[in-house]
Amino acid sequence: MYNFKNDYSEGAHPAILKKLLETNEVQQDGYGEDEYSAEAKNLIKQKLNNPEASVYFVSGGTQTNLLVISILLKAHEAVISATTGHIYSHETGAIEATGHRIITVDTDDGKLRPHDISNILNEYSLRPHVVKPKMVYISNSTEIGTIYHKNELEELSQFCKLNNLWLFMDGARLGQALTAEDNDLSLADIARLTDVFYIGGTKNGALLGEAVIFNQPQVAPEFDYLLKQKGALLAKGRVLGIQFLELFRDDLYFKLGNHANNMAMKISVALREKGYSFLTESTTNQIFPILPRLLIDSLSQKYLFYEWAAIDDQHSAVRLITSWATKEEAVDVFIADFSSFSDKI
Repeated sequence: MYNFKNDYSEGAHPAILKKLLETNEVQQDGYGEDEYSAEAKNLIKQKLNNPEASVYFVSGGTQTNLLVISILLKAHEAVISATTGHIYSHETGAIEATGHRIITVDTDDGKLRPHDISNILNEYSLRPHVVKPKMVYISNSTEIGTIYHKNELEELSQFCKLNNLWLFMDGARLGQALTAEDNDLSLADIARLTDVFYIGGTKNGALLGEAVIFNQPQVAPEFDYLLKQKGALLAKGRVLGIQFLELFRDDLYFKLGNHANNMAMKISVALREKGYSFLTESTTNQIFPILPRLLIDSLSQKYLFYEWAAIDDQHSAVRLITSWATKEEAVDVFIADFSSFSDKI
């Protein structure tokens, strides 16, 4: 059973494992004060073209979202998200558990635009009887594989600044977004256009870990207190620092994201050639073909994947997702099996 269900089934890139082993017995300070974490943070700041940024390493995405949102929002403030947004659809009420409401917007492509936000601001204007929208949460790539382009992020950033809203980008799959064939954003662009974002390692070659970046340190000057209080400040912070050091040395992070995308696009091309359509137009490592139920049942005998959404009685959209470690031979076998199963329907 080959796994196209997620992009974190494998462990870590060999370069990371090698570096962890090489440095294993070198004594270092704890809690992220080690030399590897310091070097990794400096390297990331160079990529951002922002030496003033504050960089923190956290173990996972849900934890990161909870920490960032809870420190930036007051008790009566809320966060705006697409309905497909991870904080709303896949985090077990983590944000609501901190006392903050998530206000959702239905969008076809998983992206938010200024008019979406404007509608929410108008709807939640009866002060003080409703929560106050204060943050816009976006994902790049989105949970349905789409990406933000520079003009879209610029418009959103400008709108948020004019309306005194925080703009927070979830970057769990930022490596895939920035290496998509139609991407025109850079890390430096994102640092310029958002207030806070994170670089996902868990889904792009690391054992675990996300790098949280506050683009201006005054945005959250006491984030370190919250990390410790919420149990997110690892004593062996070196484990996270070493991984990001390796990921951003020689642009390994982007090479891995590009590989994941290429494998998904190879599958996408093959399925389109067979005449199948897709739920979304994705250029990243998540694709959502719409398939007959009989074909889905046949594929399920050999492959793991999510059935994402029912289209009608006979068809559903599935999610196929590739990773930094997906072998091209496995993709070729899947395409061959798909063609064979499809021809029998």
